[in-house]
Amino acid sequence: MQEQAEQERYARSAKQLSKEEVMKVFEEHERRWSRLSTLDIFTWYSFPWPVLQRANSPEELTVQAIHAYVLSPHHPNEKNKLAKDLIKDYIKRWHPDRFEAKFLPKVRDDDREKVKEGAGVVARNLNELLTRQSALNDFAT
Repeated sequence: MQEQAEQERYARSAKQLSKEEVMKVFEEHERRWSRLSTLDIFTWYSFPWPVLQRANSPEELTVQAIHAYVLSPHHPNEKNKLAKDLIKDYIKRWHPDRFEAKFLPKVRDDDREKVKEGAGVVARNLNELLTRQSALNDFAT
């Protein structure tokens, strides 16, 4: 019950963004991902967390918020890929082993634990979304 209320609350907040605003979020996030390789040091705010609203803490990286982002009807790849494939793409990007090896050493000491926790939350929530999506697919067939 509480999870459904949280999901509805987040869906309402995401609906406050227009299609153009959501598309701009995706464009900005892709730009930020491509610029990460040029940075020498990262902070929490260096990362384009997969949510439609700016995340200030790992607690804001809820499964509902990530669901609204990854499976947005305005996602640039939404028409070309199945939902489970979109989720898998994000899992690859946020996988703890890859993320921690590639990015964590460059995170400022005072943000390192927060970033590590945030990336872990994202990875776990993406896996939860994939499990849910697989269950939906199994149910539909």
